[in-house]
Amino acid sequence: MQHPALNATSRQHATVLAIASGKGGVGKTNIAANLSICLAGVHQRVVLIDADLGLGNLDVVMNLQSRYNLSHVVSGQKRLEEIVHLGPAGVEVVCGGSGVETLANLNAFQRQRLIESMDTLCERADFVVIDAGAGIQASVVGFCLAADSTLVVTTPEPTAMTDAYAMIKVLASNAYTGRIHLLVNMAQTVAEGRTVYRQISDVASRFLNTPVYEAGTLCRDEAVWSAVRKRTPVVLAYPRSPITAAIKDVSVRLALGKHEKNTSDGFFRKVVNWFF
Repeated sequence: MQHPALNATSRQHATVLAIASGKGGVGKTNIAANLSICLAGVHQRVVLIDADLGLGNLDVVMNLQSRYNLSHVVSGQKRLEEIVHLGPAGVEVVCGGSGVETLANLNAFQRQRLIESMDTLCERADFVVIDAGAGIQASVVGFCLAADSTLVVTTPEPTAMTDAYAMIKVLASNAYTGRIHLLVNMAQTVAEGRTVYRQISDVASRFLNTPVYEAGTLCRDEAVWSAVRKRTPVVLAYPRSPITAAIKDVSVRLALGKHEKNTSDGFFRKVVNWFF
């Protein structure tokens, strides 16, 4: 059942949320999959795009059999509608993988084909979730800068916090106009997560003059690892678990606080143009 406050009947373009992290191993892809499923419960249509170039594994997390990805659309071997998988809760999944990393080397015809097909998919969705890669290389930053909002995932580990701040700094230095959210994953307690958020938020405000919004805290939960072993998103494998309740809270917070840009440019057109 759709949440009345989240109904968006007049929007022409989907709200795009990029999920990124300064480093790997913080649970970014798992969060992207589970958030998408939760968002599908409050939006008519959710599209999840695996943009973790060269290392995409959303198909594993969501237990999808994927033979084709965006590289096959670029090469002309497949049409976009032929590589879209219908995932759990009706989430449409576009798998990434090796080959998409040649994005910066596309010719004009290939770029146009990719832009048109991806923007068509995005325009008919309510919410598009981008599972971007870890790190601050151009291929990751480009997706974030084109998105309406970016969710930066960190853990309480000092190196993860440092790298999360580095991601926020890169977005700020590129005059990112979207909203930056911070999600603390694998915390021991909610209090610990809030402390991590405040530390990063305060530094970003002081030195970057950039607001960072609190997306929430996900505490360590054995249900997550059990669900991974089952190759089933935790919100489906353990719907009554504390981690599922926490992820649902994050999804509602992100959806209610969505930030839309008044622009006629499609999301993927902005992504591709960022490389040129």
